[in-house]
Amino acid sequence: MGSIRQCSRSACQRAAVATLTYVYADSTAVLGPLATYAEPHSYDLCAPHAEKLTVPLGWEVVRLAMPSGPPEPNPDDLLALANAVREAAVDRSAPEPAAPHGPKSPLTPPPGETGIRRGHLRMLRDR
Repeated sequence: MGSIRQCSRSACQRAAVATLTYVYADSTAVLGPLATYAEPHSYDLCAPHAEKLTVPLGWEVVRLAMPSGPPEPNPDDLLALANAVREAAVDRSAPEPAAPHGPKSPLTPPPGETGIRRGHLRMLRDR
């Protein structure tokens, strides 16, 4: 999931909704839904530029069906997201290794003082 791709036409700042590719051997231009990945030899177009597309004389345009709305979430995408969240939670719940005592030992509150601890920081109460 990536960032929003822009139209390839110069000075156009609109979001791309279609991908244009050329098949030079067949003198054909293929216009279809936005490709999953940006390819170096294809062009992403916004809706107005996709509608106004013209090709050289003698060329054919193949217009693939465009989706009527935003794509539905794929169950595989949702599972991948859930797995990534689970992995991140497991990594954070692992116990931290004991810090070596020496010149960089962590600060400890004075005897009898309690404070709120957040990660490696501790908030002490004012006296």
